[in-house]
Amino acid sequence: MTGQSYAVSVPKGYRVGPWEIREPLASGAFATVYTARLAGGAQPDLPRQAALKFLPTGTRTPRQLRHLRELAEREVELLGRLRAPRLIRMYDTLTVDDPDHPELDGATVLVLEEAEGSLDVVLDRTPAPDSGPALLAQICEGLHQLHHAGWVHGDLKPANVLLMKDGTVRLADFNLAAEMEGTHAYAPAFATPDYTPPELLWSEMDERGTRIRPTADIWAFGVLAHVVLTGAFPLPGGSTEARADAATRYARGAEELRLSPQLPEAWREIVHDCLAPTHEDRSTRAAGTAALLRRVEEAAGTSPSARLPRLRPRKWRGPVLAAAVAAALLATATVTYALRDQDQAPAASAPASCEKPAMYEDETHGRGYTAGWNGTWDFVIKQGDGGSQVKEAQCLLKHRHGITQVGEVDGDFGPLTHAAVVTFQKRAGLDADGAVGPDTWRALRTAAKN
Repeated sequence: MTGQSYAVSVPKGYRVGPWEIREPLASGAFATVYTARLAGGAQPDLPRQAALKFLPTGTRTPRQLRHLRELAEREVELLGRLRAPRLIRMYDTLTVDDPDHPELDGATVLVLEEAEGSLDVVLDRTPAPDSGPALLAQICEGLHQLHHAGWVHGDLKPANVLLMKDGTVRLADFNLAAEMEGTHAYAPAFATPDYTPPELLWSEMDERGTRIRPTADIWAFGVLAHVVLTGAFPLPGGSTEARADAATRYARGAEELRLSPQLPEAWREIVHDCLAPTHEDRSTRAAGTAALLRRVEEAAGTSPSARLPRLRPRKWRGPVLAAAVAAALLATATVTYALRDQDQAPAASAPASCEKPAMYEDETHGRGYTAGWNGTWDFVIKQGDGGSQVKEAQCLLKHRHGITQVGEVDGDFGPLTHAAVVTFQKRAGLDADGAVGPDTWRALRTAAKN
């Protein structure tokens, strides 16, 4: 990144809160992302390393500030309320208070889970990667988690899909996300045309924004799947404008959908249904992300993800959220992360499964067992939660440590799982609080089998 200009230039070694800034990861028009590490002693609710997104303040017109604050509200509210394994995690928000450095004073900082790279960078290097089907299964799982919680992403595309060090997926950049109000939600009047369904390309906008439905994300997933699996867009055209015109003609019946012959047969019907020309057709053919996820997992050959219980809003500190909404100036352009050396990716000694956890090497935490490649070491889960990380814990408890009282491996953190966690924590000499946090994950992955 030598010679690149930054929206917010932060020197290496600069301290903000408990964090020490290291190298820049990426920069957009209105935000710059740096890797940072905890300075001083460890804190139980924070990772040792994170991605800090710096957002400038006081440099925009009042109209721009109002618009950017609206985008900030969407991302901060969603990340503050939802806890889901396939969504990027926000740990905290900070405001720089440093009058001696006026170029930094007042900047807002989002402390985010650090990713290894973004999917668009991977696709630029390796079109149609071999890992594409497995990645699509995780993307669809994240989309289902969002829809299940009552939100529409509104801007699903490769740049907004982040890859972690262990190869797992996180959805990110929720500044266009919208919470459902009955059958629809309201979002800003712009997104990314190549991933926008035909009915929204020329849609009308009222004072609340553009009306959007979950089927808009399903269309975007169909485009994304075609790009990941074939390296090409599903509609013809050498430019974004040409492809948008083709999508409009397709919706009007004047253009046929010609899927690439390189699209694997197992995926053709899935992509075809996701790219149904109207909202109504998509609702019927794709039938929502729950049904779509099962079809995607079958086509990808991955293990079925756990069923989702009712998601609970995450507890959040009111003053922190209010400060973030008031000050955050999120970029309208997506900020992506630069990939590090692919050779650093951990590899299991044998394919991991629930019944046969496999040893793998984690760059931060060292050697440990995985039962499903969630790579979970610092994400906290507790009774009432659900999803693939709960299923991972259940697998390790039952098949790595022989605690059969956990019951069914169903991804639902109920009373039986809580009791099994308490049993394990007592056995491992940990605080028996029944929540699976960093210390319990470490013990689950590294403790000797009993």
